[in-house]
Amino acid sequence: MTPQAFGARAEWAAWPDERWWTRFNDPHLTQLIERALADNPDLRVASSRIARAQAAVDVANAGFRPNVDANARSVRQRFSENDIYPPPIGGATVTLNSAALEGRWEFDFFGRQRAALDAALGERAAALADQQAARVLLAARVAQTHIELAHAIELRAVAQATREQRQRIRDLVADRVRAGLDTRVELRQAEGAVPQTTQDIEALDERIAVTRHALAALIGAGPDATNDLAPVLDRVQAQPLPDAIPADLVGRRADVSAARARVEAATAGVAGARAAFYPNINLAAMAGFASVGFGDWFRAGSRTFSVGPAISLPIFEGGRLRAALRAQSAQAEAAVASYDATLIDAVREVADAIDAVRSVDRQQTAQREAQAAAESAYALAEQRYRAGLGTFLSVLSAETAVLTQRRGAVDLRARALTAQIELIRALGGGYQPPAQDLARTASISTSASESR
Repeated sequence: MTPQAFGARAEWAAWPDERWWTRFNDPHLTQLIERALADNPDLRVASSRIARAQAAVDVANAGFRPNVDANARSVRQRFSENDIYPPPIGGATVTLNSAALEGRWEFDFFGRQRAALDAALGERAAALADQQAARVLLAARVAQTHIELAHAIELRAVAQATREQRQRIRDLVADRVRAGLDTRVELRQAEGAVPQTTQDIEALDERIAVTRHALAALIGAGPDATNDLAPVLDRVQAQPLPDAIPADLVGRRADVSAARARVEAATAGVAGARAAFYPNINLAAMAGFASVGFGDWFRAGSRTFSVGPAISLPIFEGGRLRAALRAQSAQAEAAVASYDATLIDAVREVADAIDAVRSVDRQQTAQREAQAAAESAYALAEQRYRAGLGTFLSVLSAETAVLTQRRGAVDLRARALTAQIELIRALGGGYQPPAQDLARTASISTSASESR
């Protein structure tokens, strides 16, 4: 079933699902992808970024709670005889002791802390989406490499069958030369075709080995881990695709969600930079003990406390706050531009993938007809040559055509699967962003631009 480009909403909501690879009904492919998702180092890097983003959220959350510090101090100090303290303190050397609990609570009247939290939450959402994007990309790469390995193995099988076929033709030509029906020119031509096929097989063996190494690296294993893996294209069953794919399905892509979250984080950063121009209001309190000398340090008469608001208002900052606001605004503009570019690329990738699926489907139909004709022509040319009615040149020409078609059939089977995997990846690979993110997909560029 070939999908139509960006059609009306239909029964597509569950496609592709989160474990889309299981629908190919290849247990080896499923095992490889799930092993890669469990062991790949790139995903561990993404997890560490999420942990860092969560720590930033925790830091921002702490701004809404009171901060309490404990401090104690014991200082040996000589007071000046000519300062404000009269004798016996003036001119004396005494020990000053203090121990207190100090608390501060900042009131977020102008949204500075709220903006910091929103920015941290946006970065965390972006980190989570980045991890999912990495998972989708990794699963697609494993699947495509698995298909490429099956492709190379089947091309080798075609080359091996071709060599055996050419060896039979060489033996036939040798018999005809001995019977005086052909010359040594035809024999040398037949003999030269065999080592050429052997060279093709060696090149395919190298390609198979390199592809196996790439697959082993993707699953986080050593190069020998996939030596015994021999997938077959026909065992990988193509998935039934929806008849129509609506444009808003692109909003399910994790990279689009990540770019959207970064726009929101940058917009919150702009709000935080604006809030820095307003007063900062704190409630401060202190309670403890203070004394001169150790004897009275913790007695009731040494108790001390204070409580009251503290207000600070920036008046002259040398342009620092305005520069910070300009920097945050520029970052927001860059985030919006990045989101727009990500969305455009996503739509292009989906359109390219749909066209590829369609094109390969049409090519396979034409190729099957061409191969049937080439196989028939080759069989007829070989029969005529055996009967002495045709030339060896006609056999070579027919063999070249049939070999091209056999390779083409394998190429198109692999391309059909690869194109379908690419379409699944382009549509987000089953990633499900939060519902509110999908609702904002179409409008975020406008709203973010208005906040600049």
